[in-house]
Parts: sequence; structure tokens; C-alpha cells
Amino acid sequence: QAQLVESGGGLVQAGGSLRLSCAASGLTFNNYAMGWFRQAPGEEREFVATISKSGDATYHTTSVKGRFTISRDNAKNTVYLQMNSLKPEDTAVYYCAAGLAYSSGSIYSTQDRYKYWGQGTQVTVSS
Repeated sequence: QAQLVESGGGLVQAGGSLRLSCAASGLTFNNYAMGWFRQAPGEEREFVATISKSGDATYHTTSVKGRFTISRDNAKNTVYLQMNSLKPEDTAVYYCAAGLAYSSGSIYSTQDRYKYWGQGTQVTVSS
């Protein structure tokens, strides 16, 4: 049974940093592209960042470019989201997701490409 477990969320002041981790088990991690999504209160879940199975390709949504960085360690079956210069509008529950990659450079920004999801970790940015 595949499982994704996020950690690293918390309360931080605007301008601060957090590093989210997502540990995967029960799947062949390096066969999967990974993604981070977030859902703010009263909003739809939205795409944040994705990384290919090899880690060579990444894509970040415009609102986080230059502030957030997705990375992965296939030896540890873990994907990360380094978040710097946090803003109050980054407040949300952050979810990691795994989608089977059909090529080495596959990256996905839509939720329907992801099969497995974590339970989420809360990030709150105070002003």
C-alpha cells in the first residue's frame, strides 16, 4: 500500500522559511514524478511545484517562482519543498502527490495525473 507522509509545516512569520518533506513508502519512488499542491481555506486545491522522477526537470507555479524550490532524494524516497520569503497568502494545507512517470522528464501540474496523495501539512504565515 503506497503511503505519502508530509512533515515540516508550522507557523512562521512573513519573510521566514520552512522546509516541507514528504516521505514515500510502498511504491517504487524513482518511477514517480512528484508534486506539491496546496489548499487555502475556502479555496480549491492548487498546483505549487513538480519534479521529474530523476529530479532533472522541475516546474514551479508563477506565484512561488524564485521563493520555493522542489527537490528530491531518491535514495531516501523523499521529496522536499524549500519555502523562502513566505507571505501570508502562502497559508494553506500543503499536500504531496505521486504520479507514475511515463518518461524520465515527465512533470505534471494537474491533479488528475497523480495517483497517490498525502494527508497534508498545515503552513501558516503570520503578517
